[in-house]
Amino acid sequence: MTLNVPDTRRLAPEADPATAPQMHPTDATLYERLGGCYGIAGAVDVLVDRLFKNVKVNANDKVHEHHGNPVNAAGYKFLVTAWSIEAVGGPKCYIGNDMSVAHEHLSIDKDGFDAVYMEIEATLFYLGAPAQEINEFMNIIESFRSEVVA
Repeated sequence: MTLNVPDTRRLAPEADPATAPQMHPTDATLYERLGGCYGIAGAVDVLVDRLFKNVKVNANDKVHEHHGNPVNAAGYKFLVTAWSIEAVGGPKCYIGNDMSVAHEHLSIDKDGFDAVYMEIEATLFYLGAPAQEINEFMNIIESFRSEVVA
């Protein structure tokens, strides 16, 4: 049996990053400048794989309990993507807890936060995000330090 799957790019070219127009007006949100849902989801996909393998991040046994189980990756990617979309001015879509509640049981210290911070920054750099967008996003991450660090 052969399935006839329509080419959705013909139906909605703006839905496919390969054919979507690249317009970033001077008043574009960070969400738009990071590539919207597709750009952010792609970056989070790479980031979470890196976080799950990062020795410094996983030195915390409570964090490793989550990161050490590959079954958790898909859900974690979803939550980090949704959180990031909202944090940078995109649509409301995050269904998780606020950062304090989400991290209170993990006993994350300064070194653990710094390891995640550096991995986020390195991932954005690796993926070719412009310096201004990296700096803006990292300022957002830094603003949550007091809610994440025990």
